[in-house]
Amino acid sequence: MRVALFDLDGTLLPGDSDHAFGEFVVHLGWADGAEFARRNDRYYADYQQGRLDIADYIDFITAPWRERPLPEAEAASRRFIDEVIRPMLRPQALALIEEHRRAGDRLAIVTATNDFVTRPIARLLGVADLIATELERDAHGRATGAIRGVPSFREGKVARVEAWLGSLGASLDRCDRSVFYSDSTNDLPLLERVSDPVATNPAPALERLARERGWPVLRLFE
Repeated sequence: MRVALFDLDGTLLPGDSDHAFGEFVVHLGWADGAEFARRNDRYYADYQQGRLDIADYIDFITAPWRERPLPEAEAASRRFIDEVIRPMLRPQALALIEEHRRAGDRLAIVTATNDFVTRPIARLLGVADLIATELERDAHGRATGAIRGVPSFREGKVARVEAWLGSLGASLDRCDRSVFYSDSTNDLPLLERVSDPVATNPAPALERLARERGWPVLRLFE
């Protein structure tokens, strides 16, 4: 088996879908603009610096919409895709996905962003397999603010990818080739486990490390 794994935010998208959805719920009037934006920016800075408390963040970022009727939240998600995500799509990223699809690779998006935000994005990109941070839901299908299982963040991405491959009767060590595209040092655990790590639109810290280790550096957009 050959697998191609793609981080999402900053890698396939020239932006952060999680942070952007937070801004979108403010735009909808579902959260106090100034205070929510301040905390959202702080969490985003924590992520960039590798110190994000993901459980705390999930509780915060889902709070504005999880108590709303599910059809209302899903309608907001559809608007977000059309108004925010579609304009973010870049032909270079779509071409990269298609290149691996044509090669017969098994594709997966592997992202720390929660599945409510990212499942529609994966569908938009035409990638069937999504490994995202999964939200715990109650008996009525509403998000509780907690995480279900292992979040796909830092070392958790390795665990979740191995669980996904295990369901297919494979593992990273048994793949003929495993490539992972990422922009962030948060993804070092998975970058170091695949056969072909690719620093993609890398942040400065990852670019320095990639050049030290001889990893390819790919720029899909600036």
